[in-house]
Amino acid sequence: MVKIHPFRSIRPAAKLSEKVATLPYDVLNSAEARELGQENPYSYLHIDKAEIDLPEELSPYDSQVYEKAADNLKAFIEKEWLLQEENPALYLYELVMNGRSQTGLVACTAVEDYTAGKIKKHEFTRPEKEVDRIRHIEACDANTSPIFLTYRSQTDIQQLMDSWKSAHTPVYDFTSFHEVGHKVWVIDEKEVISAFTNAFEANVPALYIADGHHRTESAVKVGEKYREQHPQLPKDAEINYFLSVIFPKEELEILDYNRVVNVPLPENFLKQLAENFTVETANAGKPAQPKTFGMYLDGQWYTLTAKKHILSDDPVEGLDVSLLQNHVFSALFGIQDVRTDKRIDFVGGIRGMAELEKLVDSGQWTAAFAVYPTTMDDLLNVADAGKIMPPKSTWFEPKLLSGLFLHDLETKR
Repeated sequence: MVKIHPFRSIRPAAKLSEKVATLPYDVLNSAEARELGQENPYSYLHIDKAEIDLPEELSPYDSQVYEKAADNLKAFIEKEWLLQEENPALYLYELVMNGRSQTGLVACTAVEDYTAGKIKKHEFTRPEKEVDRIRHIEACDANTSPIFLTYRSQTDIQQLMDSWKSAHTPVYDFTSFHEVGHKVWVIDEKEVISAFTNAFEANVPALYIADGHHRTESAVKVGEKYREQHPQLPKDAEINYFLSVIFPKEELEILDYNRVVNVPLPENFLKQLAENFTVETANAGKPAQPKTFGMYLDGQWYTLTAKKHILSDDPVEGLDVSLLQNHVFSALFGIQDVRTDKRIDFVGGIRGMAELEKLVDSGQWTAAFAVYPTTMDDLLNVADAGKIMPPKSTWFEPKLLSGLFLHDLETKR
């Protein structure tokens, strides 16, 4: 079973929450972040992407960037734009997008649970991205962005969450990027905190990373490194935990993550496709069911339906994204490593089918492929099997905002 840990969050003053909170560091490039930061001195981007306060020609991985992040965090606290909780607490974080609501428990989760395989992953990570967040965590002495975790819902935990929300007023309540509503409740009663920690320890055998694999690996490596240097640390030391927001999987939705390719097509391309797919012209591209794909080519949409002989019961090989990768991109185009091959790119489903049409009609891309979304059960089954999904298999919306919670690691006191 897994352990959750209350913590003394560093979080925005209530009147500044909407101004401080911002999109995660990894969904904005430096230019986009710089533009948002210039317009808003309270933006957490001054901490999370501190290169925006330094010369543009400077690398975002220069040592000065991490030093600036630490300086800006200190300044935000000194100005009381960010305040630290007096006592350890848990929090509820609700996001509402297009009428759909999801509520997560904000807590710290244990480094030892991750290393023991109780916090399960479904993606590989890239070392250079890990190093970036490691340096950021160490400079700020804090987990500066939360990990997005999920679990199979438990009735008693859900009842605790619903009861607290109905009986208390949120400390934050605002609408931000993409018209997403954000509410936060502070759980500060010791008995209720104990009820939550006991419920997870008794009833939740595993947590799953929905988004934030690099942040997880970075936080764990910082914790392990510090513990090796200070073996006398107690088990409840803050460095043994990392910041997470934990949602029941039943409330989450994965959007489609579509593909565009820039490749020469043979004259018999449709005939080659027909060996593994039933190919039909269509009026629209969005797939209506699993194992079907939309393809946009030369101003025309097609529906590709996978034939039985390429289907698989394997939790990875049977994924829609795997069928498309194995039987189209790899077999017909020779695209093996989608992480590095410049002939393929990925388009989040939130941008819709019109964006795929636009990209192909521009002449920049040859064809677009619309994919039926990976399901939450797919994700959990892959993680339970100890396997890894193909890159860009999942696109979660809405995004957790950064800056609402920081976890003080307390290593510099």
